[in-house]
Amino acid sequence: MPISRGADYFPETPAANVVRIVPLGGVEEVGRNMVAVDCNGDIFVFDAGFHFKEEDDAPGVDYTLPNTSYLEKNKERVRAVIITHAHLDHIGGIPFVMARFGNPPIYTRNLTSIMIQRRQEEYPDVPKPEIILVEPGQSVTISNTKMKFFPVTHSIPDSMGVSLETPYGNVVLSGDLKLDHEDSIPSEREQKTWGDLSKDKNLFFIADSTNAERDGFSIPEKRVQQTLDEIIKTVSGRLIIGTFASQFERMMSIIESAEKYGKKIITEGRSIKNNLEVAERAGLLKVDKSTMIPAQDISNYPPDKIVILSTGAQGEEFAALMRIATKQHKYIQFTERDTIVLSSSVIPGNEESVQKLKDNLYRNKVTIIHYRSSDVHSTGHGNTGELVWINKQVNAKFFMPGYGYYSMTASHAKAVEQAGRPRESIVLADNGSVIDITDGETLTVHKQKVPAAPLIVDGFTIGNRQEVVMRDRQSLAKDGMFVIIASVNLKTGKLRKSPDIISRGFIYLRESQNLLNEGRLLIKKTIEDSTHNMNPIDLDYVKNNLTDVMAGFLFARTNKAPMVIPVLIGM
Repeated sequence: MPISRGADYFPETPAANVVRIVPLGGVEEVGRNMVAVDCNGDIFVFDAGFHFKEEDDAPGVDYTLPNTSYLEKNKERVRAVIITHAHLDHIGGIPFVMARFGNPPIYTRNLTSIMIQRRQEEYPDVPKPEIILVEPGQSVTISNTKMKFFPVTHSIPDSMGVSLETPYGNVVLSGDLKLDHEDSIPSEREQKTWGDLSKDKNLFFIADSTNAERDGFSIPEKRVQQTLDEIIKTVSGRLIIGTFASQFERMMSIIESAEKYGKKIITEGRSIKNNLEVAERAGLLKVDKSTMIPAQDISNYPPDKIVILSTGAQGEEFAALMRIATKQHKYIQFTERDTIVLSSSVIPGNEESVQKLKDNLYRNKVTIIHYRSSDVHSTGHGNTGELVWINKQVNAKFFMPGYGYYSMTASHAKAVEQAGRPRESIVLADNGSVIDITDGETLTVHKQKVPAAPLIVDGFTIGNRQEVVMRDRQSLAKDGMFVIIASVNLKTGKLRKSPDIISRGFIYLRESQNLLNEGRLLIKKTIEDSTHNMNPIDLDYVKNNLTDVMAGFLFARTNKAPMVIPVLIGM
């Protein structure tokens, strides 16, 4: 029988003839990626990312993590964590969740391991994970299970996919990926990688869905690098390139082009500096030290010899690009001869901040080149043309779109179905879905799900989302608070003096004297009426009564519902 803990559902350990897949995060959002595969008596975890939380949904929350309750319940069988690549939506949760299910060893590639260790330095009190390096083409046996690793094309080096052997065929996980191609024809390297996988008996395939709502093939990264190379070569005046710090290969390509044309590079933004240091440490970047100069030396070189590599293309208020645009940078000020390249697309939700950035840039009368006007950005995720081609190569018996919002996974499912995959072989999963394959033939999706409500990181606190706390924060953010401080004579129930009132985010007190005067009279009347003939005086009862009365009064007068907080001091 399944194990239950209160309302939680924990299915019993699968039988020897069952392969179980449990997505714990990343199939209802872009981020918080984690998938568990349970077979041969072992559980393997793929990725441990986090998700930046929208402030309007959970004010004050730093980010959310996958719910690991299922792994905690079975931690004696968790053998390893396999990390496909070094982006935070795949590694960000490691310092927070690993200890919850036994700190199993991590298997990953070199650059990813450096990024994990670098992030671990921010959490010195957390035990350092054991990291075992692997390479594409390598096979390892962990406990009872053999798996092999294969290279995939993504926007960060050392990205990989994984193929895990079961007695009934392989479970293949793509990680985030796209195809390297020329005019929609995959490169020889891609054809070899996926062609080798196609020779295996593949049981279940999980693939990236992030760009599944876009048809055709994505722009190859090499075309972006060629475009940027030409811009670096020909632009007159200073060149400022705003991009994601996670775009390792693009940043390295920009530096190589700058060196080729005798230009100097200034890096602006801590994440860019850190990631370039990681690239050097991983042996992926060799740069002449004279190429990199500090911002304070910018005036020592002709403008057409300067390339500034900057964070902030998403319009972040305190990132380098916005600080320069709003004339708040100590050493760099824009001129009309400057050219700005926004080498990134707009992340959904950032439209307003990016528009503000563009407006501020145009106020400086600079020339702007962006992805809509030139091939200066390419996604790290494949469009449907690429995804369908990959799906046909793997040719697994069953398929689950992963890594994306539901609209993305549903679009991915529709694309491969229209390309010929039987509908009954496709699983559209939610976080917490339990998918069992029996004897390699019968696919069952359990009606119940394992706990999947995200864990939250809130300052130093990690735990389940406390709805009452979030509700209070949303209330405070929307209507503010109204604090009443009153001294009550415990013998007579009378107020010792007129109550003090503090308002935050509700009304401006100096402009609301009539409301305050009425409020003070009502507070006095409510307290004294509540304590009439009460012996001994119950201040908790009085507080509750005062809260209800004042909440109704304030709503009637202002049509707002601030949080009313009475502080009664018995004297």
